[in-house]
Order: sequence, then structure tokens, then C-alpha cells
Amino acid sequence: MTRFDYFIILADMRTGSNFLESNLEALDGVSCFGEAFNPAFVGYPKREPLFGMSLQDRENDPQALIDAIKAAEGLCGFRFFHNHDPRALDICLADPRCAKVILTRNPLDAYVSLKIAHATGQWKLTNATHAKTQQIAFDPDEFAAHLRAMQDFQRLLLHRLQTTGQTAFFVGYDDLQDIEVLNGLAAFLGSSARLANLDKKLKRQNPALFADKVSNAVEMENALRNLDLLDLGRTPNFEPRKGPAIPTYVAAARTGLIHMPLRSGPEADVADWLAALDDAPPIRDFSQKTLRQWQEDHAPFRRFTVLRHPVARAHVAYCDRILTKGPGHFPRLRESLRKIHKLPVPAVAPDLDDPGDYGVEAHRAGFTAFLHFLRNNLAGQTSIRVDAAWASQLTLLQGMAQFNLPDVILREEHLGRDLPILAAQVGRPDAPAPQPVPHRHTDWLSAIYDTTIEAVARDAYARDYESFGFGNWR
Repeated sequence: MTRFDYFIILADMRTGSNFLESNLEALDGVSCFGEAFNPAFVGYPKREPLFGMSLQDRENDPQALIDAIKAAEGLCGFRFFHNHDPRALDICLADPRCAKVILTRNPLDAYVSLKIAHATGQWKLTNATHAKTQQIAFDPDEFAAHLRAMQDFQRLLLHRLQTTGQTAFFVGYDDLQDIEVLNGLAAFLGSSARLANLDKKLKRQNPALFADKVSNAVEMENALRNLDLLDLGRTPNFEPRKGPAIPTYVAAARTGLIHMPLRSGPEADVADWLAALDDAPPIRDFSQKTLRQWQEDHAPFRRFTVLRHPVARAHVAYCDRILTKGPGHFPRLRESLRKIHKLPVPAVAPDLDDPGDYGVEAHRAGFTAFLHFLRNNLAGQTSIRVDAAWASQLTLLQGMAQFNLPDVILREEHLGRDLPILAAQVGRPDAPAPQPVPHRHTDWLSAIYDTTIEAVARDAYARDYESFGFGNWR
């Protein structure tokens, strides 16, 4: 008995999916029902209904069509492209009894073939004497969008298969001419049938060289040189994901403003301003339920967060969490940093309010070493957790997005101007000006900051610098 109830061919236009379907159809007991979830038709153009379902029927209940395909005689499936009904994709990707076949092709080949098909109106070829061809103009922006769509689709498929513990059968366009590969696919699907020959009814279209198919081949070559096809310019990201941290949110007592704080940011300053705004302590300790209720009760409201420069934020995390004792201090982690990672942190926590207890050079060495540690920590190269106190601000914002994104992202240096403007948007033009207070150890950072510290911070927080356009701290 096969381990699959049905199959889905995850492909895209001009990747050879028609040829693959025709060869699967040649296997005894295997049927493929075209583009069952194409937005414009069901299965094939002008051939409705499919299993008695019209386009409107399928739109109303995609699960019903999938159930009909599963219940049909033999092993049945359909072709699915990136712009087909996403509800059907969700159903299939979550179902381990659905066999996934992923068909890919060189994106440039697929793009040029698609442009020629649009230009000639010929989408299938069964007789080479009737072949139509036409040179097309390569459009760099159009190709870039085509490439992004294909890559996004493939990344989505890979992630969903990984997170559900499934695998797929991968077929490249050139593999379609290898009968052993197609018979391997038959084995994967659980079919005992095998192909003796390839179905040759469908002929390959546009076999000419690119220079013959593209009217501006030189422009195409120049444009492709500027495309980072291997994503060489990316900033690697191995930082663990974070959740939305809803219990840390702080809302005004009556006004529709709620702060979604980024740890080691100006949390106290914003909380004090919210308290002054309504002359009452702000609301804290939210759950998802109470947050939803607050939003219902305070509409229209604004959610906001505040970015702090990475150098200043890392310095706050180092001073408050590692170097000194006090609320939020991590004594065990401090010892691990000293003993395992050899950070030059004093054995006894210094009193930073007493200049005689600690020196500037010791502080520069300790903080610089901490930034080097953060580079490795955020890259997943240490056994120590990535705490929210020093996690990248981009990662924390991505965690917030699991529940809700902030409406507004402010910058610490502009809070005096921006917070009253934000309050005015929710009916409080009388909002007081905030009274920001520098972090109590900012003078220590001013004393040690130099180009080396800035460079190490940029290395550790490359994604934050890139995403938010931070300049130098000073």
C-alpha cells in the first residue's frame, strides 16, 4: 500500500510541468488533473467542471476538491504554481499523506520561455512543424521580479517541509529527459508501474541559443552581472528567533498609547512619560487576552517602539546585566563569561559611581571584549543564550510581528519631538514634553568610545546597522 493518498507537483510556468504530467499519466494507476487550483480555471482552460466542481464551487471549498482528488481511483494529483490558491497549498503542505514533487528550472530559461509564449500565444507544442518563435526583449526589472517570486516560493516550500519533518522528490527541468529519474519518481509515489519510454507527444519549445531568442542579449548580460544570484551581499543571520514579549508592554492609563519596548532601550524614560501623560501609573503585565481587550477599549490607539543606537544599547546591557550588581544582573552568566570566554570582567563587581573603584582602560577592555562575544553569541556560536537585553533589535521586532507590529518605530534621539506628535494623533495635543534622562553610565561610554568600539559593534550588529541605517554613535 502506498504511503501517499495523492500528490502535488510544485512547479511554475515554463518549468516542464506539462511534460512531467503527461509522463505520469502514462503510468498505470496514476492520474494528474492539471492546474486544479489555477485562479482562472479548474484543471484545464475551458474544461470545467472537475469532479463536478465549478470554479465557484472550488473557490467556496478548496478542501472539497482535494478530497475528490484523494477519493478518485488510483493515485491522483495536480500541478500547483506559486500564484495558485494558497489555501490549497496550506492543506497539502500540512498533510504527510500528500506526496510533494518539486520541479525547478533555470530561472532565466523559464523567464525567456514565458515571454516567448506570451508573444506567440503558443503554450504547448506537439508538432515541431507548427513551432512559433519570436525574439523578445529582456526587461531587467521584470526578470528580477520573476526571480524573486520563484525564489520566495522555493524558500516557502523548503521551510514548510523542514518544520513539518517532511521531504519531497526534486526534479530539475533537464531531469525530465531521464527515464530513470521519472521511474524513480514513480517509486517515490508508491506506484509499481514503470515507463518503458518517455511520452514524446509534447515537444520542447524554443531550443535556440539565448542570442537568437533575445533581441537585447548584450543588455541582458550586463543586467545579469548586477544581479546577486547567489545572495553574496546578504548579512548572515543565525540569531535565534524571539517571541513577542507581550508581558513587557507598557500602556498609558487612559490614552490610547502602548509602548512595545526593546530591552536595554529607553524603557524607563518612556514609562515615566506615559505616567505623566495621564497623571497615573501606566498599565503593565499584559497577556495576549488583556492586550486584545486593551486595544478594543482604546481604539483608536497607537503601538510604538523605540530604537537605541547599537553601541549605546550594548553598553547598557553590559553595565546592567554583566558588569555591575543590581536588578536584572546575571551573576551566573557573568561567571561564564569570565571563566569560559575569558572576558576581562573584574572578579568583584565595581561601583561605577565611584571612579576610584574602576578604571577607564579596564572598562574599554571589558566592553570591547563583550562586543566580540556578542558577535559570536548572535551568530549562534556560543552555548550562552541570546538574551533580549542584547539580541538584535531587528530580531526583537520580528518577534513582535508574531502578534502585532508597532504602528510607529521611533528613535531615542528624537523622542522629545516625536512622542508629543504621537500623542496628538490619539487626541492628546496637550501631551507634556518627555524628560529623557541619560543612562546612568553613559559617561563611561563617552570616555572609552572610539573607532575600534564602533567597528566591533558594527560587526556584531550588522543586521541592525543595515536595516535601520545607524551612523556612528558619536
